[in-house]
Amino acid sequence: MNIKPEQKPVLETNADLIVLGLFDEKTQKDASYKAIDSALNKSISNYVLKVEQFKPKFLSSYVLPTLGKINTPKILIMGLGEKEKFTSDKLRQVSMSVASKIKAFKNVGSVSVVIPQSVGADEAQCITEGFILGQYCFDKYKSEKQKNILKTVLVHTEDVKSAKKGIAKGELLANATKFARNLSNEPAQYATPTKLAEIAQSLPNITTEVLDKAACKKQGMGAFLAVGQGSDQPPKFIHMTYKPTKKASKKIAIIGKGITFDSGGYDIKPPASMLNMKDDMSGAAAVLGIMSVISALSPNIEVHAIIAACENMLNGSSYKPGDVLTAKNGKTIEVDNTDAEGRLTLADALCFAEELKVDEIVDVATLTGACLVALGHYASGIMGNDDNLIAEIQQASEKAGEAFWKLPIWETHMDSLKSDIADMKNTGSRYGGASVAGAFLKNFVSSTKWVHLDVAGTAYLESPYKGFIKGGTGIAVRTLLEYITK
Repeated sequence: MNIKPEQKPVLETNADLIVLGLFDEKTQKDASYKAIDSALNKSISNYVLKVEQFKPKFLSSYVLPTLGKINTPKILIMGLGEKEKFTSDKLRQVSMSVASKIKAFKNVGSVSVVIPQSVGADEAQCITEGFILGQYCFDKYKSEKQKNILKTVLVHTEDVKSAKKGIAKGELLANATKFARNLSNEPAQYATPTKLAEIAQSLPNITTEVLDKAACKKQGMGAFLAVGQGSDQPPKFIHMTYKPTKKASKKIAIIGKGITFDSGGYDIKPPASMLNMKDDMSGAAAVLGIMSVISALSPNIEVHAIIAACENMLNGSSYKPGDVLTAKNGKTIEVDNTDAEGRLTLADALCFAEELKVDEIVDVATLTGACLVALGHYASGIMGNDDNLIAEIQQASEKAGEAFWKLPIWETHMDSLKSDIADMKNTGSRYGGASVAGAFLKNFVSSTKWVHLDVAGTAYLESPYKGFIKGGTGIAVRTLLEYITK
């Protein structure tokens, strides 16, 4: 899809469809609206709005044939809602809705997008992300593929330079999100720990080190290795590094939970809960998506991306309830539940990240069902040991259109993790379970600023939401890229 800025008046451009955004009747003062309405003998103002009584509520739409009065055969009028409440994320959602609707249109290969406000870098970025993400589907394993005939999107603007900048960034962030969505949607037979390592090693301008089982054992990663020891798939500890050409302003580590399939181990999941456990590596998918475009974005930040990839399966070698594990930092963990495996792999990854002497650590994990219970599919949980870093990532998430809600980590959350025979158990009370998991992870970060993103409810959708179809969402990709490139 070729998305580009267009400075010509909308009636002077050639497109198969005009997308015209409307806030309310005040929009009629907009020059583009007036030009189109006048050319159509005021069919919008006198017929669509008055006779048909179309109300431009957010995401409402109306298709108006032009009957040869202008070069464009039809106009898709999109409601933008109240102007005072319109945000960049709503513009992204409108663009996703348009991209989805166009799938049902015949012979629409080009679109002109007109909104009744100035279009700079941020607006162009949101429109770009919306069109790319709205056209997404995962049809790799289907005989009949989706046919996207949309080839060109013209974004009308008076500030071409800024719009070009926004489009370029939007393309990178959207494609990184697609990268992560594809991986989350892949079956576990494809997205194995070895495959994730191969993908990491193929990324452009990234230095990648992959530690095998023996190397991880030498590093003292007893928690991570225990989770993967029941699988025929060998574990892979993946460390990717991006370094800017100039001296880095800071060093950060991003960690993605990489359980490529989660059976629950001996605390086995019921069949219905196991069906989508291919998505338990969505954190890893997000990290790989970020690293796939990081060199193109060229932030002046050194980024270390870490994935402790393995399967949580059952056989005679599987770790068992009651086992005592020793993490990389020497702390001991009594296994209270083998289905609380993600935090065990993250424990060693956090220790590894801190040894890199980074300034900040952010982990992304489909960690707890408790977070899904608390926040549903509407928001991810965010917590950590530094309120300022949490606030900065939340600010980036607002720009990215990804909601993160702050949850606490209190000393009382650690109380339920107490063990009679080890430093801690890997699970505690089911009440406040997301925060209890955060308290567990906190034991493996000593002094570095750290934020934990629990995306259990937002990484994979069972039904469409805000323009995203069922399946993987690529959550946290755009948020962390916005944060890294701010």
